[in-house]
Amino acid sequence: MIQYMLLFSRQGKLRLQKWYNPIAMKDKRRTTRELITLILSRKPKMCSFLEYRDQKIVYKRYASLFFCVAIDSGDNELLTLEIIHRFVELLDKYFGSVCELDIIFNFEKAYFCS
Repeated sequence: MIQYMLLFSRQGKLRLQKWYNPIAMKDKRRTTRELITLILSRKPKMCSFLEYRDQKIVYKRYASLFFCVAIDSGDNELLTLEIIHRFVELLDKYFGSVCELDIIFNFEKAYFCS
């Protein structure tokens, strides 16, 4: 099951976040900060799967945005990569060649799609 989804830039700016389970705001901020620094510090040739606390983190970089999804430890990572890819395709069709500025200025539409 998907726990949360984060979209952030290469500079580490959070562009979109969607939490599917209730979590305290303090924990959200800490988790977001830790994951962004962890993922940005990884080399491009490294695996796109991480073990983080009791979850698996699956991420994929498209252009200048990282799409990061946290799933339960027993879930399939490859299926999650496919979900990320389908979400990017959905955004691409919705915005017509989506870019980071579309997410910034129309975040409510992107949030609605997630």
